[in-house]
Amino acid sequence: MAVLEVLLAALAVTGAATNLYVSSYAGSVTTLSLTKGNSGYDLTNTSSSQGCGSSPSWLELDKATGILYCIDEGLSTPNGSINTLKTSTNGVLTPVEHHDTITGPVSGIFYNSGKESAIALAHYSGSAISAWHTTAEGKVSYIENITFSMNRPGPVAARQEAPHEHEAILDPTGRYLLFPDLGADLVRVYSFDASTSSLVEREPLKADPGSGPRHAVFWSPDKSYARNSTLYFFLIHELSNTITSYRVRYEEAGGLAFEKVQTINTFGGKTVPTGAAAAEIIKTPDNGFIISSNRNDTSFLIDNPDPKNSTKIASDSLSVWQPAANGTLSFIQLAPAGGSYPRQFSINKVGDLVSVGLQMGSAVVVWNRDLKTGKLGDLAARIGVPGQITCVVWDE
Repeated sequence: MAVLEVLLAALAVTGAATNLYVSSYAGSVTTLSLTKGNSGYDLTNTSSSQGCGSSPSWLELDKATGILYCIDEGLSTPNGSINTLKTSTNGVLTPVEHHDTITGPVSGIFYNSGKESAIALAHYSGSAISAWHTTAEGKVSYIENITFSMNRPGPVAARQEAPHEHEAILDPTGRYLLFPDLGADLVRVYSFDASTSSLVEREPLKADPGSGPRHAVFWSPDKSYARNSTLYFFLIHELSNTITSYRVRYEEAGGLAFEKVQTINTFGGKTVPTGAAAAEIIKTPDNGFIISSNRNDTSFLIDNPDPKNSTKIASDSLSVWQPAANGTLSFIQLAPAGGSYPRQFSINKVGDLVSVGLQMGSAVVVWNRDLKTGKLGDLAARIGVPGQITCVVWDE
């Protein structure tokens, strides 16, 4: 009887499905189902929703409420938008609300959790940030817009003709919001009024001229991320293809102080391929590694996803790093992303699977990952998704 129970439990785990949500410039949010069988993983398309405007650019899942926040960049409309969808175990997404925003939102983050819960958005083409109240039912209401301008273009005039806020980030204490600005070579820093969720400007981080800050991640050698822990900020730059690490200190009067520790190119010091453009950066669930993505570098030739076609295809890359207690990064691996333009990627909560959204490859690929070495391994699953893929998130 005990043996039978073990076998049944094993079968249940093998057949368990995990949903992933994928946004695409085709105007859709797709639900994928990932299941593991005896012969490996299977990735299938279970549902698709048009409830996020014409240009979905970012997804943020409130796991506590089951509400998926979808941000529409508004590439073909006068405005962007913020949209909420109710998730379900079968993958079907039900639209809840839609609100127009300033054009160009490309990222969002929840903050001020509790009675005055809110979400902050970074607007790339709108040169702005915005803040919105949220509810457990997926209702959204406007708080404020904050817009920015520049007196003159930055060093890379074609890309730095205006401020371009590229990501919204929450610090580990939950007290500060940060917005890398690719156009102004800044990371804008804000605190907020806990009673209203309105934003309060603080002293920004000034990045190297012409570097083009894009995304960032906080990391501490102390896995507890206690308030007195040593804290670092890893900032990836799209234009210079570099990652800069900063020691972070909380100022007594409010705000954050940044001390530069290291700058390294996104290929571990090797020559950066012509045309490469750094994109995403995340830390792994075990806190032991950092992963970043490189677009348009075509560092690899990989097997064609069509089994009937033996012609190999070009693949951009993911870089794996190991952070040290002093805030420096050691290069561990350059691995294939699975195709063209890994704009964004995410990792499951165990840390053994990495899902990559291939913007120009119109596909989602899932890679196995070794928990001990941190390295990416064999391909676990792959599926085509219509349009340019902008974001993929796990629902676990």
